[in-house]
Amino acid sequence: MAPDTRLPVVIVAGIHADARKEVVERLLRTVPGSVALHHDLAGAADGTVRRLVRDAGGILSEGGTPLVDGCACCALREDLVPELLRLAHGPTRLAVVELWDSVEPRTMAEVVAAHAGDLLVLTNVITAVDPALVLPCLANGDDLAEAGLAAAPTDRRTVGDTWARQLEYAPVLALVDHGRADDEDRALLAQLHPTARRVAAASGDLAADAFAGFAGFAGFAGFDVEAAAAAQHPACALLPHDADEAGVTTLVWHRRRPFHPERLYAALEDLCCAAARSRGRFWLADRPDTLLAWDAAGGALCVESAGPWLASLPDAAWELVPPMRRAAAALDWHPEHGDCCQHLVFTSPGLDREGLERLLESCLLTDEEYAAGPDGWKDLPAAFAPLLDAV
Repeated sequence: MAPDTRLPVVIVAGIHADARKEVVERLLRTVPGSVALHHDLAGAADGTVRRLVRDAGGILSEGGTPLVDGCACCALREDLVPELLRLAHGPTRLAVVELWDSVEPRTMAEVVAAHAGDLLVLTNVITAVDPALVLPCLANGDDLAEAGLAAAPTDRRTVGDTWARQLEYAPVLALVDHGRADDEDRALLAQLHPTARRVAAASGDLAADAFAGFAGFAGFAGFDVEAAAAAQHPACALLPHDADEAGVTTLVWHRRRPFHPERLYAALEDLCCAAARSRGRFWLADRPDTLLAWDAAGGALCVESAGPWLASLPDAAWELVPPMRRAAAALDWHPEHGDCCQHLVFTSPGLDREGLERLLESCLLTDEEYAAGPDGWKDLPAAFAPLLDAV
């Protein structure tokens, strides 16, 4: 088999800065010839992103790159690939891209994969986790700007929702547990991302996960960014299952009947605060063709359109839909409503399962309202217009 001369690249993300740094240091010490590339966005307010390249012995080079359109993350994207290509022409055996605190791994993974070519291969994405900090970060509704972690003046993300996406995107979670975590912390982590491989940062498995099967021979496809993105899409997300362990509960609520827009809107605050994390897809009676995404963490809720339900598309348009989306719809198909459904997942310590179910049920159309059919539903109050129709 022909040798693969591409430089393996692993991305290490995480808002838990101390845990992330420890994971990176362990990789540098464990993998001979490995080099870490880090862009520090803390000084972005001064107009520059600081670049640091180091190995197990210390700093190899330092530099800076100017902001792009006032955005530190944009500068990172512009500078990252050229630096990786430079490393690919040297003796580097593994490039470890250590993302800054609030940078989300999906964006950078797609950048690296899109420019990999014949010199680079993205092998894996790892999020570093201190299990004792999972809930405090998830419950933190502060804007990133308030925490000094905004990547641009227009960055309106919160600590909680940023951490949730960092955690749920990565197929590998590297745990840095200094004895502060308890059973509840570990149960919460397992329920938030049950399909992730959890590996202790101090174990020898960390280096193997960084390479993820790359053995230096041609044929390794690398990290599949399309599959990773599809797994996050609300239409086919790999959502957690019902669970109850160590005081942590995950409620999966699945119904076919549409929501009454006004009653659901009135219940948003209570629903958003009912769990540390909730996500999924839903539909409103007055917008029967629109798949709506639900994403909440830290008391902050994002509701937005994720495109049409497949049931609303003509048959010819199905060929334009990704296979994973078609498969998810087929598995969840209803003879009357197609793929339209309520599929919401709530995860939290101390979750009031019965109270939450009662509240959700009260937001559905009543038998009388449901009997009016789609023509009658169009006359229901358009309560979500301020959220969904804002320009």
